[in-house]
Amino acid sequence: MDVTGLSLSAAAALLRAGEVSSVQLTEAALQRTTATDGKLHAFLHVDAAGAMLQARAADASFAAWRKNPAGGQPAAVAGLPLAIKDVLCVAGLPATAGSRMLQGFIPPYDATAISRLRAAGAVFTGKTNTDEFAMGSSTENSGYGPTHNPIDLARVPGGSSGGSAAAVAARMAYGALGSDTGGSVRQPAALCGIVGLKPTYGRVSRYGLIAYGSSLDQVGPLARTVADVALLLGAIAGHDPLDSTSLNEPVPDYAAALQTTSLSGLRVGVPAEYFAAGMQPEVEQAVRAAIEQLRALGALVRPVTLPHTAQALPTYYMIAPAEASANLARFDGVRYGPRSAGSGLWEQVRATRGAGFGPEAKRRIMLGTYALSAGYYDAFYLRAQQARTLIKRDFEAAFKDVDVLACATTPTTAFKLGEKVDDPLTMYLSDVFTLAVNLAGLPAISLPCGLDAGGLPIGLQLIGPVLSEVRLLQVAQAYEQAAGWQAPQLAV
Repeated sequence: MDVTGLSLSAAAALLRAGEVSSVQLTEAALQRTTATDGKLHAFLHVDAAGAMLQARAADASFAAWRKNPAGGQPAAVAGLPLAIKDVLCVAGLPATAGSRMLQGFIPPYDATAISRLRAAGAVFTGKTNTDEFAMGSSTENSGYGPTHNPIDLARVPGGSSGGSAAAVAARMAYGALGSDTGGSVRQPAALCGIVGLKPTYGRVSRYGLIAYGSSLDQVGPLARTVADVALLLGAIAGHDPLDSTSLNEPVPDYAAALQTTSLSGLRVGVPAEYFAAGMQPEVEQAVRAAIEQLRALGALVRPVTLPHTAQALPTYYMIAPAEASANLARFDGVRYGPRSAGSGLWEQVRATRGAGFGPEAKRRIMLGTYALSAGYYDAFYLRAQQARTLIKRDFEAAFKDVDVLACATTPTTAFKLGEKVDDPLTMYLSDVFTLAVNLAGLPAISLPCGLDAGGLPIGLQLIGPVLSEVRLLQVAQAYEQAAGWQAPQLAV
């Protein structure tokens, strides 16, 4: 049996039954990575030795549990090989955030999401590629080269969590963690044909996440099925005193909640603004067909309006760069990372930042600095925050009448590598259906709902009110089971 083809949930069940070991799963994942990542470049660092140590420890915990079941069974994700986006700190492993600015930096501590997975006995096979400091929609902005889509090597995997999405889709890991600032978990999940969840802002701790936009960033799981994502979310969610924005709310048993997936009476809203001009016709057709499938399952489908949707993209690209300008000011070569020569302190800092940051990071730093500068703050940043409030109110009004919103995750399927790198605005439009969710702090999930004529995946996005992850997972699972989705043919 090729165990790399198992879903995370199926692998977990076999581990508990003693039919496979964590060492077997980990060896298979590492062998698959060795065989395919030369073509994909999903990983920036593979930690084979560390992963095998974790796998042997997990097998020992399973053996102890079988010998003494009263001692407590291992956690749901114990022994499962996972990939980690290289914006999350893992003690002892490089953390570059896809940037030359952090080349050689090895954090001495774990991010909270990582420490929770480590305590649960998960296995970390390595760190995955990302757009520099999570700034991008294609993983082409990485300082270490682009990642390729495992379904079509000439196309992007999406971004900025493209390495994580590609690793899961190509069967190099059973699940992965990414970060989502404006769609960076959901968009690559859609383009690679897997499931990605952006939790409610504050549902998962941001401690140890290298910040891009602090009021927008959220850690989220990627995996092959809705049930897999539920298992991962349950392992990382929860309050963290190390993160002042962390929500102090109980964590439901997301996996157990999937035992109930009836959609009878569920109110599904279809926002007209999310079926925009320029949308790839095959994407619209597949998403509308998915919505009709929800109706057939008992959901009540009705139109809704989100009138300030057109303001979401300019609002996001004012707020996110402003926060990035502040967050990235700490990277100066003085304390960590490479340092360029200079005749004095400021010349050294200027040379270091000039050499370390890539073009997209520089573009957003300059845009954000300008927006925050004296004389322009009120005209740009303050007005963007006011628009953000209106966008949030649109969602609140919609959720008085419906339970979830259904729309496309992306306006097109995966585009070709290099197609949009010289046209930033066109690239930014790749996230036009996802970034408003981050502005409002809401949860959303992307799952496959079809293929275009070229065999490229199409993503269905479901959006819910604050802390509605249980409902989103239930709706997503009901659709997934009814649609009988099969993974597309891989090119590797």
